[in-house]
Amino acid sequence: MKSKVLAGRILTVLVGIILITVPFYAFLTVWGSSVIGHYTALRLYTEVLLVLATMVAVYIVTIDKTIRRELLRSKTIWLIIGYAALIIIVGLVAYYTKNVTAKALGYGVVVDSRFLLFFIVTWVAALASNFLRKHWVPIVLWPAAIVTLFGLLQAFILPQDFLKHFGYGQSTIPAYQTINSNQSYVRIQSTLRGVNPYGAYLVLITSVMTALILKLRRNYKMVALLIASLVTLIYTFSRSAWIGTFVALAFVVVLALYKTRLFKAVVLGGLILLIIAAALVVTDHSTRLQNIIYHTQSNSAVKTTSDQGHLSGLESGLKDIYHQSLGGGVGTAGPASTYNPKRIRIAENYYIQIGQETGVLGLGLFLAINISVACRLWRRRDSSLALGLFASFLGLVVVNMLSHAWEDPTLSYLWWGLAGIAMTIKVPTERKASKLA
Repeated sequence: MKSKVLAGRILTVLVGIILITVPFYAFLTVWGSSVIGHYTALRLYTEVLLVLATMVAVYIVTIDKTIRRELLRSKTIWLIIGYAALIIIVGLVAYYTKNVTAKALGYGVVVDSRFLLFFIVTWVAALASNFLRKHWVPIVLWPAAIVTLFGLLQAFILPQDFLKHFGYGQSTIPAYQTINSNQSYVRIQSTLRGVNPYGAYLVLITSVMTALILKLRRNYKMVALLIASLVTLIYTFSRSAWIGTFVALAFVVVLALYKTRLFKAVVLGGLILLIIAAALVVTDHSTRLQNIIYHTQSNSAVKTTSDQGHLSGLESGLKDIYHQSLGGGVGTAGPASTYNPKRIRIAENYYIQIGQETGVLGLGLFLAINISVACRLWRRRDSSLALGLFASFLGLVVVNMLSHAWEDPTLSYLWWGLAGIAMTIKVPTERKASKLA
């Protein structure tokens, strides 16, 4: 009994360290490498902690029948096991047929599976101890407050290349990014590894905060943090994050107001704002609007726009899935494919990437995992955590259709780790009949 309690505490600490530090993952690894070197090794610190946490989680599952039974009766777990097996099989086939290098294969396996493994590990930790379930709010919001504050400083006070003093540069992460290589439109990334990853992170954070505010009502500090986060979101100029945040927050607000007198007024007001925004986009041909909305301008010196890149990647990815319905192998698409000297395949769509790597079967399994987890969150929507995660999931579907968002360690560890905690929230009796999870 004592060993199980101790193991639960150790696992909780390991999971907590990952959840608290991943919002600063990019900053810590780049700064650390500028001091002691070994940038690649430092980037693996989360994976080292995950391996240790997995070992402890396996021990707990082995000695605790209740936790073992809870996991093994879940269809979500079996879907993940099947997906993981497929990843390994298609990856090895691709390696032995020389379609992928060892480095690309290893990187691909890690980034495709680590967040699912962390989801299970965190689930076990939350079953073994109630600490994470009781303290998830400060674990999420205190780092978010620091990240947001730094984002505001980047937007309004700090010089655009401030991060170069901490090792940012061509060999690590660019100190700043611009729209269309235009220095007049600098995009903020705070402590994350880029503007789009920061935008995706804010989809999650703002969704959870909105769910909390609607539940807690007059929490002025949280309202202030939400407003500050939305301000920094604007200055990322990440269109996918803008859309994803709108989808997520609109869902939370509509759900909260659905049976109230304000519902029709809010929906009508939202539609009017959308119509006005659409009219401005159509009628305003100013250079500023062109850069903000289209990320280009009529006299741009940059020949290829990001929109063209998205469309080209999507078309190429769909063709790959059509001609390779069994998949080309893990590491043959997405960021991992940059380690293949022969062919780099960037679809700029995470779901297309999975289809390119694991084929129709792998894509089907991955979508089934997502749907299963989403259903479990929906059944627990009385909880602010589950509701915020479900809403952010809807927004992140949009983001992942325009980028490889789940590749980012901050977003993937944080969202799936919180989802693991949410799995331990009790479901109201009338909702226990669902068969999807």
